[in-house]
Amino acid sequence: MNEGSPTISLDMLDTSTGGHAFEQCISREGDAQLSPFSIETVQVNIGLRCNLACHHCHVESTPKRTEEMDWPTMQAVLRAASAANAKNLDITGGAPEMHPHFAAFVDAALALGLRVMVRTNLTIMLDAGYEHLPGFFADRRIHLIASLPCYLESNVDRQRGKDVYRDSIHVIQKLNRQGYGNEALLALDLVYNPGGPNLPPPQDKLEVAYRRELMDRFGIRFTRLYTITNMAIGRFLDDLRRQGKAGDYLRLLRESFNPATLNGLMCRHQLHIGHDGAMYDCDFNYAIALPIRSQAKHIRDFDPNAFLRRTIATGEHCFGCTAGSGSSCQGALA
Repeated sequence: MNEGSPTISLDMLDTSTGGHAFEQCISREGDAQLSPFSIETVQVNIGLRCNLACHHCHVESTPKRTEEMDWPTMQAVLRAASAANAKNLDITGGAPEMHPHFAAFVDAALALGLRVMVRTNLTIMLDAGYEHLPGFFADRRIHLIASLPCYLESNVDRQRGKDVYRDSIHVIQKLNRQGYGNEALLALDLVYNPGGPNLPPPQDKLEVAYRRELMDRFGIRFTRLYTITNMAIGRFLDDLRRQGKAGDYLRLLRESFNPATLNGLMCRHQLHIGHDGAMYDCDFNYAIALPIRSQAKHIRDFDPNAFLRRTIATGEHCFGCTAGSGSSCQGALA
């Protein structure tokens, strides 16, 4: 740790005693605590197994993780989405495509009229047994949200592993040939996150650079770019601690608090469900096991009206979503 930097621990993320710095900030803006607005999206982490082990992964996925959602819980998720009249089902992981019931889950969601979004690391579509996925996604008009944390090879490989950039570009080109990034109903959104303890640059300006660089170098098209701030949790926090930068990064997030981001926070518009069926306010709370403030904890007991009456559980990590232009699963907020 740098001399004079505050020590960061999971105790600072615990809201059981209340009154942490994030609550103090929102209280100054007139909100004693965060309350939800709607359930537009049901986001579900169906498993932690992944073919990669990225440095910035907040759920710490690796090829060795075995946790995954069982089929009865998947069915409960779909019932909850229907009960909530949600518009979107946002499927994440790990690499969600590696789940044995992934295809069945997607098709069951589509049959209910849900708009299905899949968060993909792209490279899984080159692995044996998954080569069919570009066509599978295109046939079902699945909205793809793909990690490409930079348009430069060295930066991507540093975060995600050797040759990940090369493989990602190859898969995006395959998706482009299927119509992704070119047709309105085949959305391909890319996700940028900083390589270190910095805030993302302005999303609109960075998107222009992405379009120029990826088109000039590879003839690649995509729909939108999302910029997402690295959260001071999980593997990224561990790296910061080893580098002695954790305290400085948390201070940057606190000092960059932007009240204009509060209405758009994803926790106010979604339900997140962990691989074991437990409900959370967002995937970051899931990553640190910060439970929902509701009597019902498991998706099988979901009540949309009770869920909308809850108070959102927050912690020091929430500064990551409210710093600068803000950050959510759909990119910048302000």
